[in-house]
Amino acid sequence: MNIFADFSARIKNAVQSLELQSKEGGALDMSRITVEPPRDASHGDLATNAAMVLAKPAGQNPRALAERLAAVLQTDADVAAVEIAGPGFVNLRLKDAFWRKQLVGMLDQAVDFGRSKVGGGKKVNVEYVSANPTGPMHVGHCRGAVVGDALANLLGFAGYEVTKEYYINDAGAQIAVLGRSAFLRYREALGDDIGEIPAGLYPGDYLVPVGQALAEEFGRDLLQKPEEEALALVKDRTVAAMMVMIREDLAMLNVRHEVFFSERSLHADNAMAIRSAITDLTLKGHIYKGKLPPPKGEKPDDWEDREQTLFRSTEVGDDADRPLVKSDGSFTYFAADVAYLKDKVARGFEQLIFILGADHGGYVKRMEALNKAVTDGKVELTVLLCQLVKLFRNGEPVRMSKRSGDFVTLREAVEEVGRDPIRFMMLYRKNSEPLDFDFAKVTEQSKENPVFYVQYASARCHSIFRMAGEQLGRDMTDRTDMKSAGERLVDEGEIGLIKKLSEYPRLIEAAAQFREPHRLAFYLYDLASSFHGQYNRGNDDPDLRFVKVNDPILTHARLGLVQAVSDVLTSGLALIGADAPTEMR
Repeated sequence: MNIFADFSARIKNAVQSLELQSKEGGALDMSRITVEPPRDASHGDLATNAAMVLAKPAGQNPRALAERLAAVLQTDADVAAVEIAGPGFVNLRLKDAFWRKQLVGMLDQAVDFGRSKVGGGKKVNVEYVSANPTGPMHVGHCRGAVVGDALANLLGFAGYEVTKEYYINDAGAQIAVLGRSAFLRYREALGDDIGEIPAGLYPGDYLVPVGQALAEEFGRDLLQKPEEEALALVKDRTVAAMMVMIREDLAMLNVRHEVFFSERSLHADNAMAIRSAITDLTLKGHIYKGKLPPPKGEKPDDWEDREQTLFRSTEVGDDADRPLVKSDGSFTYFAADVAYLKDKVARGFEQLIFILGADHGGYVKRMEALNKAVTDGKVELTVLLCQLVKLFRNGEPVRMSKRSGDFVTLREAVEEVGRDPIRFMMLYRKNSEPLDFDFAKVTEQSKENPVFYVQYASARCHSIFRMAGEQLGRDMTDRTDMKSAGERLVDEGEIGLIKKLSEYPRLIEAAAQFREPHRLAFYLYDLASSFHGQYNRGNDDPDLRFVKVNDPILTHARLGLVQAVSDVLTSGLALIGADAPTEMR
């Protein structure tokens, strides 16, 4: 249960009991009422702004209204004390019995605690990674992959119907370059002396196996075919091989998409999908023939001082109109984006989320404008930009890759430090902030290494259960026994740990609704810190230890607390895409 949503409903009921009206005699708008943890925990468990936001519309003094509201809330059976702070904030302190009851609910729900229906089954498409299929994944792709995957997991846990999608950029100039690069490696596999890889082609050794596979399949036949026909075959085989490599690389990071959408499919049948999408925009009045002024600074490759078919995107929020069809009749890259967005809408998605690199910042406005034009604003579109990741090893910058020659591959990073440190640390900063990733620090076994600290908390939970079984000579994992003994939890640290656990459902909903998966990593670290702190209190005071051999009932109660911590850590780490270990070596 989300206790903040629960008390929001209780507070609104309390307001209604006061029979307040607006100064005009109508009902008050209670949508601005919030219930949150106080900034200072010493002020209580919950804080509401109800009196502050309702006083002016109701023509009342905020402090006086807060006193009336406090008097009603004080009658709530779960409320221990109500205090008024400042000009009219109301702070609530809840009874320990209420918190113990929350623990029973957590034990009933196990790893489903925190699962929400706030998404209401809305269909959401999360597109992430979508790297050009021109080589292996590198660490620059890693952050977007983790942010997108964790966000999709969160949305699913919060009640949305989520599709994870990868857009394959398998059309355009970069694929032509890829084909020529692979053809060169094909000739090399046949024994030809190709010399140095010419500038402008892809030099990485990852294309060597592709060339060898082409040589095995075709022998020297490709050399006898017309260049256009030969390169078409090479491009097909090479893109397929690159996508196999990309899927394998992503799988190492525990990233698996449900849909791989080919850009080339939009150009099939004389680009029927693109033409249809442009026709739809034309019928809506968003398309015209005209010229564009040259952009400030460097001119893009597709700019031309001739009449083109243009998208009137400035009328739907963009800062410049966008070309769709060049004067020679060919389509721009953006024309395919129009068709792709239309396809997503046709598949019934109500919310579209794009995870892009920081270098795509100029892309945001045009996508928002396009969405508004295509859907008339009925579909929600969100673009999240992931800032750069700087790599270090013991504080020294890491630049080179053994495999690619000019970047560190995702595979190399996972093989060196493991999947879990990468996934957790890529979320340990907000996606819009730069991130430093040190290969040495993420494998340290210390509190300063967040992923170790959180996973160690999981392992410690299981260690406590093993110790309890050994010391009491029987299985101590029965949740019924834990729930029935809950009344024995009276220590402030124990109650404080339940309070921290109770934040989880609200955290899930907020992280999903605000598209901020980093909140989950922060929360898990805080939970681990609270748990380790209570464990250490037991080292200082034997009466506070989780396992009390001479008091099995109290042990069951405290093990219920440990079990709830383990459940939330398991749940949260799974959403991040990491494991919750039962032991660490």
